[in-house]
Amino acid sequence: MNLRLALLPLALALSLPALAADAPPAARHGFTVQELAYMDRYSAPTLSPDGRVLVFARRTVDKATNKSTTTLWMRNLVTRDIAPPKQVSPQGWSVNSPAFSPDGKTLYFLSAKSGSMQLYAMPLAGGEPRRLTDFPIDVDGYQLSPDGGQVALALAVFPDCKADLDCTKKKLDEAAAAKVTGKVFDRLFIRHWDAWNDGRLNRVFAAPLGGEGMLASATLLSGGIHGDIPSKPFGDLSDFAWSPDGKAVAMSVRQANREEPWSTNFDIWLVNADGSGARNLTAANKAWDATPVFSADGKTLYYRAMKRPGFEADRFALMAMDLASGKTREIASRWDASADGIRLSADGKWLYTTAEELGQHPLFRVALANGEVETVVKDGSVSAFDLAGPTLALARNSLVTGDVLYTTSPDGKAPLRQITPGAAQMLPDVAWGQYEQFKFRGWNDETVYGYVVKPWNYQPGKKYPVAFLIHGGPQGSFGNGWSYRWNPQTYAGQGYAVVMIDFHGSTGYGQAFTDSISGHWGDRPLEDLQKGWDYALKTYPFLDGDKACALGASYGGFMAYWIAGVWNAPWKCIVAHDGVFDNFMMGYATEELWFSEWENGGTPYDNPAGYQKFNPANHVKDWRVPILIVHGQQDFRIPVEQGIAAFTAAQRKGVESQFLYFPDENHWVLKPQNSVQWHEAVNAWLRRHIGQ
Repeated sequence: MNLRLALLPLALALSLPALAADAPPAARHGFTVQELAYMDRYSAPTLSPDGRVLVFARRTVDKATNKSTTTLWMRNLVTRDIAPPKQVSPQGWSVNSPAFSPDGKTLYFLSAKSGSMQLYAMPLAGGEPRRLTDFPIDVDGYQLSPDGGQVALALAVFPDCKADLDCTKKKLDEAAAAKVTGKVFDRLFIRHWDAWNDGRLNRVFAAPLGGEGMLASATLLSGGIHGDIPSKPFGDLSDFAWSPDGKAVAMSVRQANREEPWSTNFDIWLVNADGSGARNLTAANKAWDATPVFSADGKTLYYRAMKRPGFEADRFALMAMDLASGKTREIASRWDASADGIRLSADGKWLYTTAEELGQHPLFRVALANGEVETVVKDGSVSAFDLAGPTLALARNSLVTGDVLYTTSPDGKAPLRQITPGAAQMLPDVAWGQYEQFKFRGWNDETVYGYVVKPWNYQPGKKYPVAFLIHGGPQGSFGNGWSYRWNPQTYAGQGYAVVMIDFHGSTGYGQAFTDSISGHWGDRPLEDLQKGWDYALKTYPFLDGDKACALGASYGGFMAYWIAGVWNAPWKCIVAHDGVFDNFMMGYATEELWFSEWENGGTPYDNPAGYQKFNPANHVKDWRVPILIVHGQQDFRIPVEQGIAAFTAAQRKGVESQFLYFPDENHWVLKPQNSVQWHEAVNAWLRRHIGQ
């Protein structure tokens, strides 16, 4: 890639303000799936300790190889607009996970340049990267100690190998070379998300930094705790924290035992930095405890905690524990929000966190003295943030752009300073669908919110066919945020209007609203969808209710199947992606059993009626609307047989249907070319049945 051209969008970001939701006058076409799949992505805002330098990641995709590359870029915040961001990672390297040394002079990152993922360091002022680790297996994550003298390393190892990393490598090589392929399991998980269990656990090691040569061994810290840290499949080292003096670590771990597949009991353990003295700090709470953060004096531990065992969508409360006495208190008990990851301010007075709120995902700070909550950055969805010195850096997206990086003051009162380009700046010829949030009275006469998105070529007085999108979770949201999978702009870009309803069970509207869907998958949210659809048709005359398709994935796929049997009158077609078709079998076939058991009121054998009450498979006799079914072979959350069974049902019933099968995708379609194929198949299905 020509470096001058690569810098151009960043230079534009420095000179142009963030663009509004409506399209610029020069726009000529709607947003395409190719643009979604191949546009650059910005992430990982990382500040130097003094807050004067920002490093961030930029991901690009090579269309020919169907592979992505991530590079690190640096912006000097003091020079303002004199110098644009510059790439600091070496040309030709793909790197990730940037971090600064405590003195701000060294930049650390991970790269597989050597053939396996290892830790590197390079001077921020310039120079060649130096490889710090020479382990026989991949480094999956790392975290520097506060003084920079040690590093914690996440590695996947066989438990009986303990700290012998060569032992783990030998076992992996032997398994790969074995002539037999059978494997005997004696407990669950036998597989999780998209990977079969090979016997390894994610474990944390520690090693000193600053010596000569590369590190070839490390001290096992989590050996006394039989569980994965980071947790599988999406955990990271935000569930790990060094004490300020570097003599101890805290980590959130769930025991890897027989009960793990139906347990949400993560506990925070305190361990000495030599791996000894593991102590469970939160044993009294049988629900989820997460993201430990030490106070500056090391006397208090801040963390997030749920209250109800077995419920993954319970409210995460902000907690403080006095480490000397073990006493705990909730910091903001009156705040009915579920906190995401937390960060302590330098003065020790505030906890920063993000949380969903009424279709947005703002950044907040919570006063430790009295639990009062302030909104720091309000609109859109804040996906990541960092805090150092006089600077707050954040990544924010919306319904019209992927993540854009900004800086501001820690209180958010300084104007947001845009560092990277938004979608409108990267794609100046695209016209974006304008969006609007609405609300109506849904189930139980309670307020329910939704969004409507106009087609890119909207003209007053015209009617447009509609894509009615149903979110997954079910404890999720289709709010003011960007998605690289289910993105309403890809439908608006094809000339469709889009309607999305945050039905009962959605997050960001209080915990009682979230709770209301459990045991009620097919009635309360369906009533919201029906009333929301009616409200949208009456309120927005450009919606053509006679040309509409319903689309959903995961729980939204369940609802698509449910709609096919119990509410098919409004729809000309249906799309169900990786959805639950036979809810009873789902209770036995999924891997995270706690989810199905909580949502259906017990196990399938203890409460079969709970699984059959809202089971789409029981209503196939009423299917009549053309349905496109999508499923991935590597989806172990909702196994592929659910999609195959639904396609069999449609074909046997004589309903017009197609089955799009991906042998190499999981619950999501992630490979760029596969993503394009998936979108094109969905759009072709919509065109066949509602035009455009």
